[in-house]
Amino acid sequence: MFDEFKVFDLLQPDERQIRETVRSYCDAELLPHIADWWDSAELPVKDVMKSFGQMGLLGPTVPEEYGGAGTSYSAYGAMMYELERVDSGLRSAASVQGSLVMFPINEYGSEEQKRRWLPGLASGELIGCFGLTEPDGGSDPGAMRTRARKDGSDYVLNGNKMWITNSPAADVAVVWAKDDEGIIRGFTVPTDTKGFHAPKITRKMSLRASVTGEIVLEDCRIPAENLLPGSGGLKSPLSCLTSARFGIAWGALGALEAVLQASLDYTTDRTTFGKPIASRQLVQDKLVRMATDHSTGLLLAWRLGQLKDAHQMNFAQVSYAKRNNVRVALQGARLAREMHGGNGITTEYPVIRHMLNLETVDTYEGTHDIHTLIVGRHLTGLGALE
Repeated sequence: MFDEFKVFDLLQPDERQIRETVRSYCDAELLPHIADWWDSAELPVKDVMKSFGQMGLLGPTVPEEYGGAGTSYSAYGAMMYELERVDSGLRSAASVQGSLVMFPINEYGSEEQKRRWLPGLASGELIGCFGLTEPDGGSDPGAMRTRARKDGSDYVLNGNKMWITNSPAADVAVVWAKDDEGIIRGFTVPTDTKGFHAPKITRKMSLRASVTGEIVLEDCRIPAENLLPGSGGLKSPLSCLTSARFGIAWGALGALEAVLQASLDYTTDRTTFGKPIASRQLVQDKLVRMATDHSTGLLLAWRLGQLKDAHQMNFAQVSYAKRNNVRVALQGARLAREMHGGNGITTEYPVIRHMLNLETVDTYEGTHDIHTLIVGRHLTGLGALE
């Protein structure tokens, strides 16, 4: 484990134990398979999600009465770190299930909805997906076109969602749509509902060990009780994204550890002109930059966890962390690819896999530029988009 400033020692004893357990699980059960899953773009998603459920990786902050582990957010962050040390796609699968599906059901759902869905989602017996992003929406979710029309005791949903993790494999979707009054509301939609379609997106060169699809809603009729009663307005789905971005801020540093350790191993073993390339000044400059970024990012993530568990965290602080930690991880992966030379373009080594994955992580759940604008508005009180 790479932790120059012993940041993980700052976690509580139970949180440290959780991280160590998850790390051992990742090393034994995921790392031996991830390169093949990525190369083939075939993740055995149902088996993996059940395995995640057995390890308590799905919605771990959800109360135990609904199947969760009731852990701290700092422990959740450490879990996401270890999963993304293996692959960003695996962390995406877990964080979507926990932060984007289970979180809104727990936060905005009825008691009946919680008891119906959360235990199965926590165990991995059920798979969920989160339908917010639209083909023409991207960074502007408020412009969504998906509509939920009230019709007697039902709602009829029509619209399209794009870039949806796990949608082709999901049992339930949390879909966001505007109601008759133009208010954004959340709905639980079983994927076997007539009019629900989830075509798979293929030919990806990133997050290949992740199942990605669309959601197409064509006169999809659901009972009115499928409405998440506590949801209302754009703040509801954005709160889910805040929770997910917290996990990403931790997770990206796991990917940075992976490419840094791979680079340390490679450059100390690789010899040119009679010396290991790690002895070259320019190589050491890259390694030091990556190590420093990892240490500062991990301190930032740890402090974010402290604030989150104390109920003092705000969305701008999450933007600081997501923006910084993902970008330095991506830059580190690019440096790692460079230091591996020609070998860096093969998946025999993990660096290009992480690099390509991080291109997506840098884009989704708020691009680097969008998070810059969020922090800028927080600092100045002025909206740069207005």
